[in-house]
Amino acid sequence: MKLLSKVTYAAASMVFIGSSAFSQSLADAKKAIDAEQYQKAKSILKNLTTTQPTKDENFFYLGWVYTLQEYPDSAKAAFNKGIAANAKSALNYAGLGAVARLDKDNAGIKSNFDQAAALAGKDSKPYLYIGRGYLLTPGTSNVVAPADANAAIAALQKGLSINAKDADIDIALGDAYRSQLKSNDAYKYYSDAVNLSPNSTTANVAIGVLWRYANNFEDSEKQFQKALSIDPNFGPAYREWAETDLRWALTDPKMASAKVKEAADNYRKYLSLTDMSTESRMRYADFLIQAGDYKTLQQEAAALAASANSNLRVYRYLAYSAYENKDYPAGLTAINKWISSADPKRIIPRDYLYLGRLELASGQDSLGIQALRKAYQLDTTQTEVFNEIAKSYYAKKRYKDAAEAYSQYISKTPRAKLQDYLNQGISYFYAYDDKDPKADTMLLVKSDSAFAHIEHVATSPIAAVALYRAYVNDTKDRDRQNIKGLAKPYYEKYIQIVTTKGVTDADKKNLASAYAYLGTYYQYKEKDNAKAEENFTKARELDPTNRQAQAFFAKKPAAGKGK
Repeated sequence: MKLLSKVTYAAASMVFIGSSAFSQSLADAKKAIDAEQYQKAKSILKNLTTTQPTKDENFFYLGWVYTLQEYPDSAKAAFNKGIAANAKSALNYAGLGAVARLDKDNAGIKSNFDQAAALAGKDSKPYLYIGRGYLLTPGTSNVVAPADANAAIAALQKGLSINAKDADIDIALGDAYRSQLKSNDAYKYYSDAVNLSPNSTTANVAIGVLWRYANNFEDSEKQFQKALSIDPNFGPAYREWAETDLRWALTDPKMASAKVKEAADNYRKYLSLTDMSTESRMRYADFLIQAGDYKTLQQEAAALAASANSNLRVYRYLAYSAYENKDYPAGLTAINKWISSADPKRIIPRDYLYLGRLELASGQDSLGIQALRKAYQLDTTQTEVFNEIAKSYYAKKRYKDAAEAYSQYISKTPRAKLQDYLNQGISYFYAYDDKDPKADTMLLVKSDSAFAHIEHVATSPIAAVALYRAYVNDTKDRDRQNIKGLAKPYYEKYIQIVTTKGVTDADKKNLASAYAYLGTYYQYKEKDNAKAEENFTKARELDPTNRQAQAFFAKKPAAGKGK
């Protein structure tokens, strides 16, 4: 389902804000940061760092904007200038710690945050930004590790002990607990923030996001509306509203059409209230990934790539969308450009996932499998890669490799379905070569085990499972002159399932094979030619080309003993 139609940008409705239109105060810059008007904030702050070069706070907030936009080099330069202006600037050391987070520099994180805390004294703000630094999630990930969340909470609690009336710290604490799905704790701190600052648009929006995660969409919308009643131009309220609409659409199919349209409208309002920077549009691209609207994403990414202010990250969006739109050559070019040119710290596991998919789709199987394994190595939640690897091996008739990949998937994910066990069993079955006298019979054992698991947990009998169990046991019992009848109960079960539900044309060949096996069993094992003829007759009626039935009637045996 296409979840989002293309958002068009109306220049007339765009609130593009130049530095000359507003007073150049630090308070205005902070307000612009909260409203995600980063270009406006940078314009004000660059002016302030020129006109007030001794105020380290100006450099910190400029660096913080760069940090939020994931420009670590520019952020670090600003923070270092802040320290040059004031060697005891706790805020700027907190900023350097946040940059170290972007750079995955654990030593830098600790040393800079420790220095910020040592210099903070009775100022709560450095602890606020230490906490926010630990909550940063670079790239497209929004997952905060428990250890980072705990470190953020410890810093923020220290800040709160210094200034119990700092609503921003309460909001950050709410964010930290929300990142760990601790909704009650998150709500407590968001509510504290609203009590301290009833007109806090950020706190009201945060409560709305919390309701969204609980799928309480009506209350979520009320919070966004409340924030907009305080400030009709607070863009993040529209962005979170749009993302709530999207979750609503995915959760409730009856509301999908209306909510998808509303999501588009709300995201358009968000964009019109920001400065339409490359960063804002890339955030929209992230939203399109979440929405699964890869057609619009490819169009938007192409427009971003053509922009004079293009960000290298646009190649990620070009690659993802091209793959989903089956434009594999373009996608492979884009993902290789991104991975080869970007700072290695900016590469995320999903990039290798798409690299692998694009290489597999382009016939570069060994490279594709290597990239998929790299994605799993970097993020062990990406267990789906083993399913994709298995499908690739199966398509190349490398059945043993496919079976082992399916086995890895089943062992590593709690989401394995009966279909995965079926694929595993079929792959092990085809991996066994009955013409090879040294063939590994454990492959048949593993195959039968997979099918047996399905029979054990399935709520109703499955014809394909019974048939494949019959095939496996039939393969073990190839000597027709000394047939043991290992497959007999499974073929009989298959016949019962199919005839009970009603035989279709698609069933006839397999059903004929089942009757032919029974005919052979009665002919050679039971020496009951009447029962043999009965079953071979059914086989011939279903499939006149069945070779076992043809052979039986070509040389019809003498009548045997009746049973």
